[in-house]
Amino acid sequence: MTRRPGRAAGSSGGTSARSGPPYFDPYDTLPELAPLRTALTNADWTAVQAYFSTLDSAEKISFVSGLVADTPGVEDMLRKAVAEQPAAPLPRTLLAHRYVGIGWDIRTGALADSVSREQFDRFHGWLEQAEQILIDVCAEQPAYVPAWTVRLLTARGLELDQAEVRRRYDRLSAHHPHHYPAQQQLLQQLCPKWGGSWETAHDFARGAASASPDGSHSGALVALAHLEHVADLEPMAAYAYLRGVPVRDDLRFAARVSVLHRDYRPGFHGIGAHSAFALAFSMGGHFEDALLHFGALGDRADASVWSYVPDPSTAFLKYRKSATATI
Repeated sequence: MTRRPGRAAGSSGGTSARSGPPYFDPYDTLPELAPLRTALTNADWTAVQAYFSTLDSAEKISFVSGLVADTPGVEDMLRKAVAEQPAAPLPRTLLAHRYVGIGWDIRTGALADSVSREQFDRFHGWLEQAEQILIDVCAEQPAYVPAWTVRLLTARGLELDQAEVRRRYDRLSAHHPHHYPAQQQLLQQLCPKWGGSWETAHDFARGAASASPDGSHSGALVALAHLEHVADLEPMAAYAYLRGVPVRDDLRFAARVSVLHRDYRPGFHGIGAHSAFALAFSMGGHFEDALLHFGALGDRADASVWSYVPDPSTAFLKYRKSATATI
């Protein structure tokens, strides 16, 4: 992960050309996360809780929950917080999310046949602990969307069936029908690698993009679905797939109703959403379409999106240069 302390992070929006390498670390690309990083570094639960109290949407809470879950050693602070506030949903949800993170680190992102039986056992052990915590939170607070979002992760990791995952998503969407982090998790579940199909995955992405309010992040699901699809294809087939007019037009519509809409407000998910469109358009050779997204990104990028290509930093620079050349 590229990280450069001391930079005025996140100041590079707009459409001017950039020439430097991309920044992938969210603490560098989103300067408003700085107090959270300090609080986590100091294992200061009071400050962590105070930071969450400033977040004005469930999407932001889920995003920040993911950052906490990726922080090594934070489980000690969270266990103490749960002991001190046993009825509060936030510390329990964060602890469960951290347990999921520990489990996935053990499993790794390798294909199932490359993961040992011992790894799977330990992985499932951490997810089962998380699941027990989340069952209680969701029973007590059925409208608490961040906990339901993490339960989509545990469902996938524990290899529960598609019907159960849909049930959880339906419970969540009854309270928050366009929760982008949950939509991202369900999209993963609907891909063939987790027991779904490409038809189902694309239908869900397009449906979410169409049903969500204009200017929401949900349109980026269309780009993510196409990126998942091409990752399952041989290189030449992947190139032809993304070059196709139907896919290009699919991406154009999704971008138009989401990140390019006049009502769009980036929030914490903006870098990931623009990254998805920039990469999908670029891989298909649609560099004029990619240009606006690179303009919005500047020198910022989302690591999870750019991990679809072997060398994220090099690919970002190459594609941005091609997009800029269309001016």
